[in-house]
Amino acid sequence: MPFRIVVVFVLAFAMLATAQVAFADGGSSGGGAGATQASALYVKKGYRGPGVARIQRRLGLTADGVFGPATERAVKRFQRRNGLSVDGVVGPETRRAMGIARMSRNSVRRGKRGSTDTSGSTKLPRVMRRIAECESGGDPTAISADGRYRGKWQFSRATWKRLGGTGDPAEASEALQDKLAMKLYRQRGTDPWPVCGKS
Repeated sequence: MPFRIVVVFVLAFAMLATAQVAFADGGSSGGGAGATQASALYVKKGYRGPGVARIQRRLGLTADGVFGPATERAVKRFQRRNGLSVDGVVGPETRRAMGIARMSRNSVRRGKRGSTDTSGSTKLPRVMRRIAECESGGDPTAISADGRYRGKWQFSRATWKRLGGTGDPAEASEALQDKLAMKLYRQRGTDPWPVCGKS
């Protein structure tokens, strides 16, 4: 009888240990282990810190550590290209796809109201945000099928050069593309985007 009791206790202990490992590794809810919290961390718009800077570097953005609109758009583009759920949030699945190791909660924090994202800090009026979405889906690296129109605003190389840009518009930073698009908008309104500007 005592032997049977010992066996039951050993089996119960083994099952409990296995459950704890599963919680720690899979990010399941419940419990208070640090590994559980880290694996279930969701980094999104409004957060800031070194963890955000790590995400931005992976996405080729200016690593200012502020998860603003430009970072959110870049995350969505990454998710779209990699067949992930497109929500602009870096959860465990997106983080793993980016090849980023688990982050502790100390590496990110909620930002203060009014924080700016310098990876794309140009203030854009609503009509321009709509044009960018229509022209390229907001993708600074977009190139038309014939290669003639390039970048977030689908600049021709001639227009890009006339506005003061150099090189390939689709290889320029999003902030510079936004700046020159606003320059063009102030000069000519929505006329340079005859289809998307009228939609």
